[in-house]
Amino acid sequence: MDNIFYLAHQCLRESNLADKILLSINAAKKINDGDINFDYYKVDIESSNPGRPEKPVLISPKNVPKRNIQTIEGRAAMIHSFAHIEFNAINLAWDLVFRFQDMPKEFYHDWSQVAVEETKHFNMLRENLISLGYDYGDFPAHDGLWTIAEKTQHDILLRLAVVPRIMEARGLDVTPNLIARFRSIKDDDTVSILELILKEEIGHVNFGSKWFHYMCQKNNYNPEEKFMEIADEFLPVSKTKNINYKARLLAGFSETELEYLAAT
Repeated sequence: MDNIFYLAHQCLRESNLADKILLSINAAKKINDGDINFDYYKVDIESSNPGRPEKPVLISPKNVPKRNIQTIEGRAAMIHSFAHIEFNAINLAWDLVFRFQDMPKEFYHDWSQVAVEETKHFNMLRENLISLGYDYGDFPAHDGLWTIAEKTQHDILLRLAVVPRIMEARGLDVTPNLIARFRSIKDDDTVSILELILKEEIGHVNFGSKWFHYMCQKNNYNPEEKFMEIADEFLPVSKTKNINYKARLLAGFSETELEYLAAT
């Protein structure tokens, strides 16, 4: 019987793209089937950086060029940026499983589900990219999301507030506009993928809300006050002004939190 934290660490550390995808799918299946144990798995956490292929080349977020989706290359570049986000999300989910080994079993089932859905999203976007004559790694990308993960690696409550509820929740706000842009050029394949991602990302952010509230209750924090305190430090300057209220409510945000975000 495999150890869940060993499986998660394997998925996190694997750098070969094909192997990483296969490991992620198989690990999630074993966890879902209950063919695992939850014994503590000791490894040097600080050296557990995520594995990734040699490409894409990583550049500063400010150096990522703007994309014109009216051209095939520009459309492919934007789809590539979506795929890169999903690739990072696979690592983030497995890191969350592996790094914090003293949570309820339900926590690990939730985030392994997230990992396999992020893997599915990546595969769909990559296939879409290949259909346009490109592949993952053909464009530069930035590593901003993993930088945030490193800043929150010491504190699970901070990680749950910042990664799913601040960074990933931005996707709930911006994706409807992206869907509209791809629909305007009649790219139905990308529209369908983005619609599925939006639907499932609501569930992922909701897991973040669920376990953020769990940790707040465990530490006797007011969750709204704690979230706003953390958001004051980590909320991106370039955040969207068009908050997707419906999606964020479904993802576990309160009216008070949304009023705060709208006013910030």
